[in-house]
Amino acid sequence: MSFNVLVAGATGKTGQLVIDELIAQGHAPTALVRAGSDIETLPEGVALRQGDLTALQAGVCQGMDAVVFAAGSGGSTGADMTEKVDRDGAQKLVDQAREAGVRRFVMLSSVGADQSDPDGDLAHYLKAKHDADEHLKASGLNFAILRPVALSDEDGSDGVVLGADVDKTATASRADVARLLAVAATTDRFDGAAVDMQSA
Repeated sequence: MSFNVLVAGATGKTGQLVIDELIAQGHAPTALVRAGSDIETLPEGVALRQGDLTALQAGVCQGMDAVVFAAGSGGSTGADMTEKVDRDGAQKLVDQAREAGVRRFVMLSSVGADQSDPDGDLAHYLKAKHDADEHLKASGLNFAILRPVALSDEDGSDGVVLGADVDKTATASRADVARLLAVAATTDRFDGAAVDMQSA
């Protein structure tokens, strides 16, 4: 069965790989893109839907079976943009998915986002991710939350480590993360779960 999957963050490093994975698995991804986004890196012919996570219009999730949130404000932005994209944008997309009757919402989160009061250099980011994750859990949607360790641009590995055995100081290749996000969006393997992950 082919799924229609909306991918937020589709022009980012991980999001592009999610699009590729979904196509390879025989599904129909739609890239959620801002006006003026560089879409040249997306596969030719991939469906596009315009939407800005900082000012999300109604109806962006209509007709979708699943939504993957793989967006992020980026490491060079300030705390206000982290809140607008990683927290508020994610929460608004969750709400729209629920209203549109989407079957499943998959959140790309981060290791450490299970803490309600994180500390350290990434505390603000992790709090934003935590709030987005909790909003998804409370939404009533069928959900999956993937929390990788630090991302790398290395090729995908032969396996991944999930859950309590994850080494928080390890890395997760974006390719492995994208593969799991695609699986989570189109199967019930991770339904109702929030799992840490690393590349093996």
